[in-house]
Amino acid sequence: MKSRRRLYDVLEMRETDSLFSRLLNMFLMSLIVTNVVAIILESVQEYHLHYAAWFWYFEIFSVAVFSIEYLTRLWVCVESNSYNNDWRSRLRYMFTPLALVDLLAILPFYLGMIGQFDTRFLRILRLFRVFKLSRHFSVLAVLATVLRNESRSLLSAIFVMLVLVILAAAGIYFVEREAQPEAFGSIPRAMWWATVTLTTVGYGDVVPVTISGRLFGVLITVLGVGMAALPAGIIASGFTSELARRRESYELTAKKIMLDGEIDADDRRKLSQARNDLGIGRDDAQQMLRKVALENAVPLISNMTHCPHCGKPLA
Repeated sequence: MKSRRRLYDVLEMRETDSLFSRLLNMFLMSLIVTNVVAIILESVQEYHLHYAAWFWYFEIFSVAVFSIEYLTRLWVCVESNSYNNDWRSRLRYMFTPLALVDLLAILPFYLGMIGQFDTRFLRILRLFRVFKLSRHFSVLAVLATVLRNESRSLLSAIFVMLVLVILAAAGIYFVEREAQPEAFGSIPRAMWWATVTLTTVGYGDVVPVTISGRLFGVLITVLGVGMAALPAGIIASGFTSELARRRESYELTAKKIMLDGEIDADDRRKLSQARNDLGIGRDDAQQMLRKVALENAVPLISNMTHCPHCGKPLA
């Protein structure tokens, strides 16, 4: 169906030159951010008492918009190459991470309508709406990919951290149990100090008082600095590798399209779709297109006088 395909392209920002698509996605992003701000302000008792009616009206409007969006995405999802046009594909889509986030964005409202639930619990659930922004910011998609690719390394780092917490708790228990039995009288009690020290938080509510305990605390603090930096290093390295992979994938797509030495309207759509799917900025895409054009054939530059994404001159 042409209308369903058109709506799919609009919602998924496949048509970056479409004013309606840009306005719709800007409206959805603004609504999500406004919802998060409203939920935060509603937790202030003074605001909740004075503006309860306005919060309620805004909640009804937001749920109506998000419900329509969810049902629409459920209807058009079969236009994706990953799904077929049947109910099984829609069921598969319902259990994808982004679809679950869309469902969690509206579920608290309907739960409150059909049963008696703690309003504070439902308010916390409504904060899941902030994750809907992952559809509109490619960096969040990159982060999700990095966490998935580096999950084994991150789990290994967490496992090492847990082992160190146990060893640190056992060590401080051994040297401090007599001086501070209320804080270090057992290994489970000492785990609080070991955790805040290894994570370099250091609340200072529990500290060693003996010389041996303080020397041991210095050792644990130095180890904690390295361990706290390990997950950050893994994620940073994963970010660099993922961005390089995406740029390489875009360059390969551009090379395939430029094999015939021309770029037509269909090629522009393919390049635009590839850029959006890979989360590459327009300036980076323009630079890579120039590079590919120079590497393959100089005449390509004359054929590609304008950027296939923004329409601006390449010269």
